[in-house]
Amino acid sequence: MPSSVRRVADALDAAGATGEVRELDESTRTAAEAAAALGVPVGAIVKSLVFAADGEPVLVLASGDHQVDPKLVAAALGAGEVTRAPADLVRDATGFAIGGVPPVGHAQALRTVVDTHLATYDVLWAAAGTPRAVFPTTYDELVRISGGVAVDVAAR
Repeated sequence: MPSSVRRVADALDAAGATGEVRELDESTRTAAEAAAALGVPVGAIVKSLVFAADGEPVLVLASGDHQVDPKLVAAALGAGEVTRAPADLVRDATGFAIGGVPPVGHAQALRTVVDTHLATYDVLWAAAGTPRAVFPTTYDELVRISGGVAVDVAAR
C-alpha cells in the first residue's frame, strides 16, 4: 500500500470511520472514472476540491455531479473571495496530488465544506490518497470525519 494511502487509512481508523480503503485497477482520478470503476452514480462520488478563501486553503467536498459555486462557499465561510486553488497550494495544504485528494489525512487542518446533495446517497465513495484508491462512507460520517459544515454548494 502506498504511503499516501496508508496515511488516509490511518486517519480513517483514528476517526472511527467504518469504510475500508480499496485499491482499484481502474483510475478514479475523475468523478466519472470513479463512478464507472465502482458501478455507482456519479453523484455518489465525493470530489475533494481545494479552493482559496481570501488566500487560505479550504476543502470543498462536493457531489461528483455538481459544479461548485464559489460564491456559495464564500458566503458559508464569510470570505470575501473564493477561487480554485493552484496545484501547488493543493499539494502544500493537503500533502496529496490532484486526483487523489481525500477528505481526511491532510498535511494541515483545513476548513471544510460538505455538499448537502451528497446526503441523497446511502453510500458515498471518496478518494483515498492516489488516483486508484477509494473508500466508502456515509454522508453523516463524511461530515463527522472531515469536521466539515453542510452547505449547498451547487452552481445553478
